[in-house]
Amino acid sequence: MEFKSRLYLILAGIFIASLISANLIFQKFFTWSPFGLYTFELSVGILPYPITFLVTDLISELYGKKKADQVVVSGLVASVFVMGVVMLANVAPQTDWSPVDNETFSKVFGLFGPAVFASMIAYLAAQFIDIRVFHFWKRLTKGKHLWLRNNGSTIVSQLVDTSAVLILLCGSGTIEWIRFWPLLANGFLFKVLVALFDTPLFYLGVWALKDKIHEDPDEADWEKLSFKQEAI
Repeated sequence: MEFKSRLYLILAGIFIASLISANLIFQKFFTWSPFGLYTFELSVGILPYPITFLVTDLISELYGKKKADQVVVSGLVASVFVMGVVMLANVAPQTDWSPVDNETFSKVFGLFGPAVFASMIAYLAAQFIDIRVFHFWKRLTKGKHLWLRNNGSTIVSQLVDTSAVLILLCGSGTIEWIRFWPLLANGFLFKVLVALFDTPLFYLGVWALKDKIHEDPDEADWEKLSFKQEAI
């Protein structure tokens, strides 16, 4: 298998693993006070989720929009499959000696269905918006300014994702509406900060891999500029 295909599979694997782990661990919430300036109250599911946007931006840059869309669809299929497995496990009767009883398992995974349903709707909207905004900025800047398309696409899509999932969860009664604005502010601000911090990783990934990957044939000729030209 050539390097291009191996790398694509690795990136897709990281994307799907980050997405599914975020959906599995979301019910625990934590606080974080960076330098004592502000206290975030966030679901631990938010920790791996921003990685998915970094990966789709890398795939968009290295392979093109079509390959990025394929990874997003693959993530949806994997999430639906895992949701089915978890729901089946939740209704399976326990043995007398089971270390985890039905009540404990249901408490951890019982809300997995409605929460992931909300998350998947938000996920599809946000990821497809992220990919399209990324390529919009790439066309507009003629392949220059990596930082603009990386952060511009992620910030817009993260606002859509955070808003959509909270609206669906509050509307279904999973979370009280009184928590909507604090969670929206906390979640969106955290994701924006992560997007800014992962920009050097995006530059590093493109710099290290751009010359080793042949662009998708459906991309325009100007997209075949080297990283050095794009970063001007």
